[in-house]
Amino acid sequence: MNEQIRITPIRLIGAGGEQLGVVPTAQALAQAREAGLDLVEMAASERPPVCKILDYGKMRFENSQKGNKAGKVRQQKLKEIRVRPKTGDHDVDTKVAQARKFLEHNDKVQVTVLFRGRELQYQQEGRRVLDSVLEKLADAGTVERPPTMDGKKMTALIMPKNKPKSKPKAQPKPTVQPDPTVQPKPTVQPKPTA
Repeated sequence: MNEQIRITPIRLIGAGGEQLGVVPTAQALAQAREAGLDLVEMAASERPPVCKILDYGKMRFENSQKGNKAGKVRQQKLKEIRVRPKTGDHDVDTKVAQARKFLEHNDKVQVTVLFRGRELQYQQEGRRVLDSVLEKLADAGTVERPPTMDGKKMTALIMPKNKPKSKPKAQPKPTVQPDPTVQPKPTVQPKPTA
């Protein structure tokens, strides 16, 4: 870059991308300073080396932005919805709406029913609540792990349904080929009136 380029002559590319030909390094540096830009070596292995007049800080910034965009792949997370066997229907609907948002954002949802004290004797109530949640979320996700009892918790895991990434391709319309056995109708000419 700039004075660090010691080889002369160089092949110069202007700020607009136009070829300026093979010029001495000192002349190329003078042109870059006149434009208020930098002289940057683009292809050092070529003979003569290829240099371009450009804003070096802007080039570095754009290259760093390209690197950032490539790395922004969203990781799938595990979200948890907790309910109890005595949770009311409206509260369950609120939890289902939240779980639906998680599934739409491509996160897995673990539905957990917590049992405390005597509630462990009435596991069928917890199972009923869990089944109702799974039934309400059937359109947004699929059950990855069915309900299982784990200590004082009953859990089930729901994964999001795969959404089509792109619209399906339109099927090309079949072209109608004329049937060779059918003869075209003769056209009738109007009679001239005299």
